[in-house]
This record gives sequence, C-alpha cells and structure tokens, in this order.
Amino acid sequence: MQASENKKERAVLAGLAAASMDVHQRSSEESMEELRALVETAGGETVATLIQSRPTPEPRSFLGEGKVQELKELIRANDCDLAVFDNELSPSQMRVLSEELEVKVLDRSGLILDIFAQRARTREGQLQVELAQYKYLLPRLTGMWSHLVRQTASGGASPIGTRGPGETQLETDRRHIRRKIQKLEEELAAVRKIRSTQRRRREKNAMPVVALVGYTNAGKSTLLNCLTGADIPARDRLFDTLDTTTRRLLVDESTQVLLSDTVGFIRKLPTHLIEAFKATLEELRYADVLLHVIDLSNPEWPEQARVVDDLIRQLGAEQTPCLRIYNKCDAYLGILPHGEDLVCISAKSGEGTDRLIQKLSQLLDPGRRRVRLLLPYQQAGLLDLLQRETAVLRCEYTDLGIEVEALVPPALFGRVSAYIPGYQPPKEDWED
Repeated sequence: MQASENKKERAVLAGLAAASMDVHQRSSEESMEELRALVETAGGETVATLIQSRPTPEPRSFLGEGKVQELKELIRANDCDLAVFDNELSPSQMRVLSEELEVKVLDRSGLILDIFAQRARTREGQLQVELAQYKYLLPRLTGMWSHLVRQTASGGASPIGTRGPGETQLETDRRHIRRKIQKLEEELAAVRKIRSTQRRRREKNAMPVVALVGYTNAGKSTLLNCLTGADIPARDRLFDTLDTTTRRLLVDESTQVLLSDTVGFIRKLPTHLIEAFKATLEELRYADVLLHVIDLSNPEWPEQARVVDDLIRQLGAEQTPCLRIYNKCDAYLGILPHGEDLVCISAKSGEGTDRLIQKLSQLLDPGRRRVRLLLPYQQAGLLDLLQRETAVLRCEYTDLGIEVEALVPPALFGRVSAYIPGYQPPKEDWED
C-alpha cells in the first residue's frame, strides 16, 4: 500500500452530505474521521479533508464543479497521491474524477476491499476477498486501471487500491472476469459444504455455538482472549480480524461452548462484501447465542450498534438470542447502561466477565434446576435417561439406591421429581 518503504501515500478525503441521500449514507464529521482511520489502517496518511453539502449529487462528477476544482487545488498543494471518497462512486463518476483530479480515485468500498486484501490470511478469507474484488472491478474495468501488478492478499508495498486480484495484465474481457467469479463462487460453495458438515457434527455433539459480533474495533478479539485464554492478536485498528477464530469456553461445571470471533461490521459496508463473506457470517444464523460487543468509550456507539443490528437482520439472525456487551466501561465517564439483556465489562481488565458468564449460562439453559435424586435400583433406566438428556454432575451407588446430582431441564423435571428426597410439589390455587 505504500509507494515505497519510506514514504506513505498521501490522501485527501472527500465526502458529500446531500439532502436526497439516505441519512445513514451522508458524509459527516464522524464518518470522515472513520474514513481517516481506514486510510491509516490501509497504510496511508490523510493530509486534507473536504465535505460538501448540496441537495443532490452531481450525476457526472458526484461533487459540484467548484468543489472538484477546490479538491484539485488541495491535491496539488499537499502533493497527494490519491483522493478517497466517503461515499460509493459509480464507475463513470470514478473515471471523470480520475481525469479531473489527475490522481488515483478510490471510494469507501474500494478502500475497505484493499484493507481486506491486506488482512486475509486463510485460504477461505482470501477467496472471499478475491470474489468481492472481482465483483467490484467488473463494472469499473473500462479505463480504470490498464493493468494491475500481481499481488497476493498478504499485502506488500503496492499503492492503495491496487492490492487486487489482477493478473500480470488484468484482462478487460468481461467474460474472463465472470468466469473467475463463477469459479470462486464454486470454491466458496465447497467451503460452505464443509462448514455445514462441521456444524452438523457440533449439533450431534450438543456443543452450543456462541458468536461474538460487533462494530470493527469494538474489542471482540480482546474479549475472546479474556474468556478463553487464547492468544489472538488484538490491536487497536480497524478490521484487525477477518478470519473467524473459534475457541472452547467452559461456561459452568456442565456446559462447554464454542466461542467464535467474527469480522467486524462497519457503516456503509459494500453489499457485495456482505455477500462474499456469507460463508463466514452465516455462522451467525446457526449460533445459539449472539454476544453483541459495543465500544462504550466511542461517542458514536449508538449508531455503531444500529449498524450491527441492521446487518444481523440482513443475515437472518434477528431471532437468535442476543446479549449486549458494553465493553471498555472503565473508559466511560457517564452513567453505565443497565437492564436484563446487557452486561457492562472491560475485556482488557476482565471486569464484569463473571456476570457475563452467568448471563450466558442462563441464556443457554433457561429453567434448568440442580437436583439431588435417590433412584431405586429398579428405576436404573432413569439414570440412562438422565445421562442422555441432562448434565449428570455426580453418580454414586449406595445401599439405599443410586444417588444422582444433575442439572435437569423443565421438560424432564416432572419425571424425576418423585425421587427428590423430601420434595413436595407446589399446590395449585384451587387446592386446600
């Protein structure tokens, strides 16, 4: 992404807040600050920022003619290498702006794809990024880049926006690109098939799945490390995690779950990127519980939480039980949120994680009761049932019978309650 090892690419940022645009698509000081962080994550340096307010986007150049000229002067004055737009540009707008500004032009989607190409490590992640890049490039082939030097997803010193899937000479033949897209989709379908097999095996083994979701840089990887003792790199930068990481977590003395870290969400995430990452994100639909991690120290946390909630709905996981985890509470000076379906924690220090584990246990096994039973030997068949359907904590054979301690769900409690020493069923209102 850097033009050389010593010189970072210098970028000017541009955004549009048009009245005709959806309120969540308009540029703001906050979204421009996030764009600056994205440029920094990609390896560049922001030297100037420009936002225009107007009723509608200019069809030809997106920004008005005067603002384009102002942007051009900013680029010349600051010796910039590229212009990065906070909004998504059409292929024709990108071509016009490249000609007018005389530098490489990138929109938010292209910048995010560049970061993803830099970060993906597993073969699956690289396939997903490559597919998203081809879908992004397909309508932009004409006059965009005459050729792209072959780069891998591991990065390198290539300029921003050129860490693409290209070949030695990127062919402009659309049929070639479409064939590549079809091949990548077939490979990802095979990945999904393997994931489906693994998921069925987990279901057979009755291993619940808990998925960490949240805005990028909310602290999901830090929380995974805190809860499981894993050593996943957790740095303070956007999109630090792209490849799903799964670890085992002992929730209580009888319940073990698989805890999965997922790619962070972000506002204005390209639609084709969501599509490409469905092989990873579809795990959310099959999770038993979602832990929505929110960075409470970020002033924009309500908007970030809304973005994540919207994407969860897009992925069809809105019916999955969800626990909101307000992270970085030690860095928050206001009144902490409170309620039944949320926990305030600090993943860095471990503060609040005990209550998180307790809440998670309740969500996974609502209504379970810990009971001590004394089974007559002629009822030994009930022991087999308990071992199949419950968590048996202790089993001891005595002269009086089989002493069993177990966590029993409501569906089975009625069948075994008669063997609880001294148990009296509660009376109904109509009984004397």
